Amino acid sequence: MNIFLLANEAAGSSPLSFKLLPAFSTVVVFLVALGTFAFVVWPKIAKALDARDEKILGEIRAAEAAQVKAKAAQSEFEKRLEEARTAADDMIRKARAEADRQADELRTRSQRELEELRLRATQELESAKRTALAEIHAVAATLATTVAGKILKREIQPSDQKRLVDESLSEMTSR
Repeated sequence: MNIFLLANEAAGSSPLSFKLLPAFSTVVVFLVALGTFAFVVWPKIAKALDARDEKILGEIRAAEAAQVKAKAAQSEFEKRLEEARTAADDMIRKARAEADRQADELRTRSQRELEELRLRATQELESAKRTALAEIHAVAATLATTVAGKILKREIQPSDQKRLVDESLSEMTSR
């Protein structure tokens, strides 16, 4: 059943009967409520909704701008990182080249010093050899003159001995 029918039966009147005062007061209350909502409440709600829309749009724009800045910062970071890698590679390459150059220089210097030491040692050995041979010749000449003196039963003079040593030395060096 219809609600209006039940309400009218409860009031004891027929469903078709119309009372003007309650209808008029209902219309007035409705119009006052509508006016209040339309001119007081709805503008505040619309203003709040517009403000909310603007805030959301502003946040979206800010997020998009932040995203663009982040992409630019990331791009700049990657660019600097690549530059740093390139610089590090250059530094490593230069350091290796410098190390190779220094190693070559040390190797060359060591070889030169080794050759100089070998030459000096050879010269010292030759000098020592000559000195030893001269001493051997001198001792041999002294011995020979002593033996010759004993054989000849006469004593050889120091000048004769020196002459014999010089002759023996010249014979030994010429061989």
